[in-house]
Amino acid sequence: QVQLVESGGGTVQAGGSLRLSCRGSGHAFSRYSVAWFLQAPGKEREFVASTTPTGSTTRYSDSVKGRFTISRDNAKRTVYLQMDSLKPEDTAVYLCAAQSFAYATNNPENFGYWGQGTQVTVSS
Repeated sequence: QVQLVESGGGTVQAGGSLRLSCRGSGHAFSRYSVAWFLQAPGKEREFVASTTPTGSTTRYSDSVKGRFTISRDNAKRTVYLQMDSLKPEDTAVYLCAAQSFAYATNNPENFGYWGQGTQVTVSS
């Protein structure tokens, strides 16, 4: 079992950057694939990026490819989402999710553990 806590959200102008962090509890965090999803008001949860337990494989949505980078430091039990060239349409609550398998999946139904989320607001 793992608990997840996100941090790093905030308000930034369009074109700016933010780095989100997702810290996991438990010594087995290095065996979990982790993903970031976003949820805007009135919309369904949307995939952003995912990484396998070792970080060797990553996957991105088309909307963030080339702008966002997912990485992890298993010694710190933390997964990061570096967000560059932010756009107003990136505004949402960002949630991290984890599951103990080896896939960089984009399906939220595959993940059993979720954090509470962190708000990202991009102003124009």
